[in-house]
Amino acid sequence: MESPNTVNAVAVRSSFLDTLKGCSFSGIKISKEDLKRKITMHEYLRFAIRDAISEENIEGGKRHADVTNGGGECCECPLVVFDLQNVKPNEFVEYGLGCLEKFAANGDICAKQTRERLRVVVAGGDGTVGWVLGCLGELHKQGRSPIPPTAVIPLGTGNDLSRSFGWGGSFPLIWRSAIKRTLDKATYSPTSRLDSWKLSISMPSGVNLDTPHSLKQTDEVVINQVGRNGCSSNIYT
Repeated sequence: MESPNTVNAVAVRSSFLDTLKGCSFSGIKISKEDLKRKITMHEYLRFAIRDAISEENIEGGKRHADVTNGGGECCECPLVVFDLQNVKPNEFVEYGLGCLEKFAANGDICAKQTRERLRVVVAGGDGTVGWVLGCLGELHKQGRSPIPPTAVIPLGTGNDLSRSFGWGGSFPLIWRSAIKRTLDKATYSPTSRLDSWKLSISMPSGVNLDTPHSLKQTDEVVINQVGRNGCSSNIYT
C-alpha cells in the first residue's frame, strides 16, 4: 500500500506534467500580425459595441455607422475578450450583440458577417465560464441565432469545465505564448454542444419538511447582481 507521501508526490508530478502539456515544444510560431488580422473586428464596430454597452442602448453606437458604408469584408474569425470588471456578459448580450444585429438589419454586410462568425473567449474558472455561457444561452430563448461559441483560458481552481472540453485544467507557465495559442485555437476548434437546465423548485409555505441540505431554506438572494460602479455580489452554486 502506498504511503500518503507517495500519493502526494504522484499528484504533484501529475499536476506539473499537465502544465507542461499546455506548453508547445513543436517549434511552431504563431505570427502575431497574422493572428491580429484574423481575430480583430473592424474598429467602427468595436466603438459601436462599446458605446451601445456604455449607454445601455443598442442605438448608442449608430453614429459610428454613418461614415463606414458597411465596413467591407469582416475578419475571418472575430473574437471578443471582455473585461468582466467593466462589462458584464448580460450587458454584452443585450446591448453589444444587439447593436451588431441592428447594424446588420440596416444592411451592414460586415456587421452581419461579424455577428455570424463571432466567438467569445473567457478567462476564468468554472463559475465565470458558467456565468458567460448562461447569458449567451439567453440568445436561444430569444431566437437570436447563432449563439457564439466560447473558448476558455483556465484561470480557476478546478477548471473542470475547461478540462472536459479540451481547453486544459491549468494555465501554462509560459503564459504569453499560451494566450496566443489559445486565441489561435479558438479560431479553428470545432464546436461542442453543452446541455443546460434551469430549475425552479417551490415548496409549500409554512410547512416544515425534512429536506436534504441542498434544499434547505436560506435568505433570499439575487444572483449576479451587479452595480454600475462595478461592484459585484455574484453567487455561484
